[in-house]
Amino acid sequence: MSIKKADSAGFCFGVNRAINIVNELLEQGFKVSTLGPIIHNMELVNELKLRGCVPVDSPNDILDDSTLVIRSHGVERSVIDDIEKRGISYKDATCPFVKKIHKIVSDANPDSDVVLIAGNKNHPEVCGIIGHCLATCYTFNNEQELDDLADIILKMNNKNVLIVAQTTFDTQEWKKCIKKIKKLCTNAKIFDTICNATQVRQNEAAVIAEQSDFMVVIGDRHSSNTSKLFDICKRQCENTVLIETAKELDRGKVYNANNIGVTAGASTPARIIKEVLDTMSEIKSGETMVEESFEELLEESLKNLNTNERVMGTVLSIAPNEVQVDVGRKQTGIIPAVELSNDPNAKPEDVVQVGDEVELLIMKTNDQEGTIMLSKRRVDAQKGWEELKEKADTQEVLSGKVTEAVKGGVIVLFNGSRIFVPASQATATREESLDSLVGQEVDFRLIEVSQNGRRRRAIGSIRSVLKEQRAAQREEFWKNCEIGKRYNGVVKSLTSYGAFVDLGGVFGMIHISELSWTHIKHPSEVVNVGDTVDVYIKDINEETKKISLGFKNADDNPWEILKNKYPEGTVVNATIVGLTTFGAFANIIPGIDGLIHISQIANKRIEKPADVLSVGETVEAKITAIDFDKKRVSLSMRALLPEEEQAPAKEAEAEEATEETAE
Repeated sequence: MSIKKADSAGFCFGVNRAINIVNELLEQGFKVSTLGPIIHNMELVNELKLRGCVPVDSPNDILDDSTLVIRSHGVERSVIDDIEKRGISYKDATCPFVKKIHKIVSDANPDSDVVLIAGNKNHPEVCGIIGHCLATCYTFNNEQELDDLADIILKMNNKNVLIVAQTTFDTQEWKKCIKKIKKLCTNAKIFDTICNATQVRQNEAAVIAEQSDFMVVIGDRHSSNTSKLFDICKRQCENTVLIETAKELDRGKVYNANNIGVTAGASTPARIIKEVLDTMSEIKSGETMVEESFEELLEESLKNLNTNERVMGTVLSIAPNEVQVDVGRKQTGIIPAVELSNDPNAKPEDVVQVGDEVELLIMKTNDQEGTIMLSKRRVDAQKGWEELKEKADTQEVLSGKVTEAVKGGVIVLFNGSRIFVPASQATATREESLDSLVGQEVDFRLIEVSQNGRRRRAIGSIRSVLKEQRAAQREEFWKNCEIGKRYNGVVKSLTSYGAFVDLGGVFGMIHISELSWTHIKHPSEVVNVGDTVDVYIKDINEETKKISLGFKNADDNPWEILKNKYPEGTVVNATIVGLTTFGAFANIIPGIDGLIHISQIANKRIEKPADVLSVGETVEAKITAIDFDKKRVSLSMRALLPEEEQAPAKEAEAEEATEETAE
């Protein structure tokens, strides 16, 4: 048995500095107010209250004789201005790392810059950062929220994009987001403002959690960095709990664990960490047994009665949190939802139906309550493990469902057993997201199956199967491909010049000019990664094996639309898009502009089109000529005037005649 505490657990520099400022003021006899709790730990906040440090919601609530302390999260610039305007005595305990972010965003130019902030928009630190930013800014808390901003980012090619992060942002999520931003915006200026202590704390917690069968995260539930620690540890150790004090410890879990890991948020006092460690040590050493009641000892003795025995049960009823079964005994059989399946996303009704007969393992018998605690997933896992051992050396291709993405890879469920697939073995290329695999049925083969005492280890590879499948697909593709042949493909990546499409083991590229009949600035205006597209082969380079793909739909060809719907003589509402000395260009339909010659703008001579028209103006004009070979359309505003008013000034007619002769 071991209990391992993270060296980085407890107060960070910024929190420690803020607490010291408050303590110094209190020791000097000052009354102290803080804008909100000084840190996200109510145990310590309540202690400071007793000593005269009172949290307030705004400067309006401060007593005249109090000194205000701005907490480590920082506040908006407007709040500082208000405090100084009122003449309130204050101490600024904003973390220096947070102040650095304030400086970065406040320097952003409102006219030429846009700021992206990685963090929880409702967190005080992020609210403070936003309050120092004069430029347009947006927040995102994860990769999904960044995806929602993609369209906005792509439309900002003419602006400088600056990216900062909340000091306690999840480092793994940050890496994923930055990778995506670099693809979307090549001119982005990225400031990695995650506090170094945060990175160390998160990395250390992940390593310890991976080595533990029970992980304890200590900290206030309102603390952002503590919540992130819990999420990170949960990815590595399913049996992870978040507690605020030692009183919340589950004594049974502590007693039954072999390797316990402990970490704590940046706002967790050292004494609370020590209390938790001392309590766990006492539980493991058995020193607290004398304090247990007779009823608790009786329950402990009953807990092991008839355990590890397999029984058959019939499903009687299904609820969201448990399933009741009849196991042929006087007690009520209960399967907790977590004991139904190793798939964390599975609902009870997806696993069993009323009337099903299932094999179960007795985990705990409680005669006082008349219940038997049962597990289906442990039976399934044992059967699956036996099957895994049989298939370990066969190199057979197996199928299973990806149930979750964890640090360093994914978990595949096969007949109740969890197989770890490292990231390097999970996808065909390293650029592909592991999260996109969750919920999918995949083919894999085993590369390691071993057991050391109670610890079982099964490692698989999806990539090796994909390589074989893709090799077969490539061979089949090159046998049958030809120019003009159509395929359904999946968009795998985007560049500034086109989209790469997986045709089934072979990649082809749709050039940006082939994506739309109208001009576009980036392929993402038409397609996104993951889209299924209907394409045809335009060209094949046999030597380089490069394939050029066509994507435009002939029915969307604007010249075909013009031919069918806008014959000569049609009157259209056209938008002026350009002005020259000899006329004005007006957009008729997307993709087609027509020329209104200067002589066709009015029935009198004009010096230049700009004297009469302006870009963006919508005018009524008549299509007078279409040259489909040269892709030219002539328009006339003059032709729509009453017939008696159409005669142009002599000078305009002469000018037009001269130009026509020159042509």
